[in-house]
Amino acid sequence: MKISIKLKFSLFLAALLLLVVFFLSLLVLQGIKSNQQNQYEQYLSQQAKTANTYFIQRILSEENKVPQTFLSAKGQEFARQLESISGQTLVLYDKQGKLISKKVTDTESDRIKHALDYALDNKTAYLVIEDSLYYLTPLIAGNEQLGVIQFYYSLSEHQSFYNNIRQLFIYIGAIVFFLSFLIGNIYFNAFASGIIKLDKMVDKIREGHYATTILKRRDEIGKLSQGIHAMSGQIQKTIQGLKEEEVKLTLAVNKLSQLDIQQKQFIGNVTHEFKTPLTSIKAYIDLLEMYPDDEALLQTAITNIKSETGRLYEMVDKVLQLSALEKYDFELKLEKLAVKQILETVINSLKGRMDKFGIKLSAELRDIYIEGDKDSLVIVLINLLDNAIKYNKTNGQIFVKTYELRYQVFIEIADTGIGIPEELVQKVFEPFYTVDKNRARENGGAGLGLSLVKKHTESMGGSVSLLNTGMEGTSFKITFPAITDEA
Repeated sequence: MKISIKLKFSLFLAALLLLVVFFLSLLVLQGIKSNQQNQYEQYLSQQAKTANTYFIQRILSEENKVPQTFLSAKGQEFARQLESISGQTLVLYDKQGKLISKKVTDTESDRIKHALDYALDNKTAYLVIEDSLYYLTPLIAGNEQLGVIQFYYSLSEHQSFYNNIRQLFIYIGAIVFFLSFLIGNIYFNAFASGIIKLDKMVDKIREGHYATTILKRRDEIGKLSQGIHAMSGQIQKTIQGLKEEEVKLTLAVNKLSQLDIQQKQFIGNVTHEFKTPLTSIKAYIDLLEMYPDDEALLQTAITNIKSETGRLYEMVDKVLQLSALEKYDFELKLEKLAVKQILETVINSLKGRMDKFGIKLSAELRDIYIEGDKDSLVIVLINLLDNAIKYNKTNGQIFVKTYELRYQVFIEIADTGIGIPEELVQKVFEPFYTVDKNRARENGGAGLGLSLVKKHTESMGGSVSLLNTGMEGTSFKITFPAITDEA
């Protein structure tokens, strides 16, 4: 159900004014009541001091100046004289709580008795019953309490004054509320009307009518209307521009043609790379047919055919990996991966090859975690470590290091190999690129390893970069977003 903004403004204003008037009245009335209470408390406190002073004076004026017997002997006379002096109705009790004076207003109620017990403990007590106040204070001579005086004080005038003020606040509050609501409603409705007009403009734009007006206001609503007017004009221009964009679709067709060319180039590169080992195999087979009894040729042919077959197998495998990656990116299974554990598994699988070439491994692995696809991460690590073995020097070294910094996980793999020429650094991640064709063929390199590394790393939201290279070796750095280990 849609509620008008004018109604919302009116309800909010009414609620706000009611709260202000209510709390203001409450605070003022509370202040009046507190002030009245302070007045009669001070008045009765002064009456109590006067009573105690007069009590001591009367005792001193007697021939037998014994305070303990004064109340029993002359208590009623003292009470009448004290009433005459104070102008207040009072009741006099001795220190056992026995009634002495005869002019009693109310001494039998339980509340009075409870207050009397409190006053007999040398404390001042008072209680309010309807419009009457009973004030009980100790009667003391020296340091000894000899009785209790109970003053009666009427609160009717105070209550009448308080009720009149409260009634006055009700009338004045109602008048202030209605006048403030009327003026405020007129003021807020001016804002609401502007907002409603803006809403109608937006509805027209939504329906395709872009003719708008600017509200003559010097505030944010006026500025907003200018913005809507400008936006409407911009939408019209955009629609016209969309028609012009139809012409640019031809460029998209051209790009598709370029992709087709790139695909053909990829197939051509694959064909060329496959042809080289196949040519070598075919040549040795032809030689064996010509010289079947040549033992030296046989051993050479076996060695080379085995090497070229291994290289051909690796090329086919990596081409399939590359093709699958480009075609089935959505099949990645992202999960929390322990980088240290996966690296240790990969290193153990390549340990035999490292031992074969006398390569030593130095690993500094930390317990860090990423979100990625386990198979893809294994492909990345195997290819980088495989290259570090292939292009390393005999009895060389490989360094593997992992660390976490600023919510990122880093994996660095470095070797002491042949390095990469500076002018070819930008090409190392291209398919079928190898630093040394002869060395690559010797070790079975297809030139697809780093291309696979780059594509698999980026598919998991990471990046790979060449840190440095030279005569002392090459180092790569892989970066992934880190995740916290909650285990």
